[in-house]
Amino acid sequence: MSQATLRTARIQLVPLSDEHLEGEVELDADPEVMRYLGPPRQRGEVEQLHRRRLAAAGRVPGLGFWAGLVDGAFVGWWILEPPERADQGPVDGQAELGYRLLRRYWRQGLGGEGARELVRHGFDDLSLRRIFAETMAVNAPSRATMASAGLSYVRTFHPDFDDPLPGSEQGEVEYAITREQWALLQLRRQ
Repeated sequence: MSQATLRTARIQLVPLSDEHLEGEVELDADPEVMRYLGPPRQRGEVEQLHRRRLAAAGRVPGLGFWAGLVDGAFVGWWILEPPERADQGPVDGQAELGYRLLRRYWRQGLGGEGARELVRHGFDDLSLRRIFAETMAVNAPSRATMASAGLSYVRTFHPDFDDPLPGSEQGEVEYAITREQWALLQLRRQ
């Protein structure tokens, strides 16, 4: 199963491709976008990451990176990808949700809108059992996006970083939702 093209009221989510590289370069070069992720990246580093992002679609059928387009313009990317660390649990039936938007599209509800569609896709189309997301505990905007997508706080944990960012001492947080919780949420919204 290849990645599906998905749609929300405002966003078209298409499988990430080479035509989206310039948007990725702009995203990763912005210090505010990268504030909770690490230092801004140069083009060469983003090109390497782009190849890894494209390869993610081949690891588990249906998962990968999606470019978000609004009126044909690149606004950012969203991901559903299998867990990579042992503390994230088993790969089967589980995926990590992520998103990154260009700063000019912040505070418009697009992050949550795209995240909700990927959660829906993960449960309804891919039959995942659990979707989780992680961020720095101090990243209030990302935590709000996770909550708006239906995920709930699970834990705070303290990974070791070679070059910790300001706020790292407060740890990282995990949010998650199961297929059963998603189904109940959909019933309440009806």
